Amino acid sequence: MTKILLVEDNEMNWDMLSRRLERRGFEVVLASDGREGILAARSEIPDLILMDLSLPEIDGWEATRLLKSTPDTAEIPILVLTAHAMMSDRERALHAGCDGFAAKPVEFDRLLSKINNLLNRKVRFYDHDDCQTVAR
Repeated sequence: MTKILLVEDNEMNWDMLSRRLERRGFEVVLASDGREGILAARSEIPDLILMDLSLPEIDGWEATRLLKSTPDTAEIPILVLTAHAMMSDRERALHAGCDGFAAKPVEFDRLLSKINNLLNRKVRFYDHDDCQTVAR
C-alpha cells in the first residue's frame, strides 16, 4: 500500500484529504506541524509527502529544505499544498526542493493526478494543469 505523509495544521483539511485518500487505497500518516512532519518522514519513510507551507513550529519551506538535504528522505517526492498561489511561490517551492505544487482550495481529482504522476516519476516538478521538467 502506498504511504502518504500529510503535513497539515488545519484539521478540516487533513480530515477531508486523509479520508478521500484512504478511500482511494492510500495509507495516510498525519503530522500537524513542520517538526512532526520531519520526524514522521524520517520514521515512516512515506512514498510521497503532501506539505502545507504555513505551518507552526517549522514552516513547510524549511521542513522541505531539511528533508531534501537528508539522504534518508531526499528522494521522497514532496507536493506542496498551499494558498500561496503566486508564480514567485512556485519558484520558491522549486528552490526549496518541492517536486510539485497544488493551490488551495484543493481540487481532489487534479491533486490525485499530480500524486500519481509524482509516484510514477513521470515528471520532476508538477504544476497546475501542465507537466514540465525542470532542471535543479
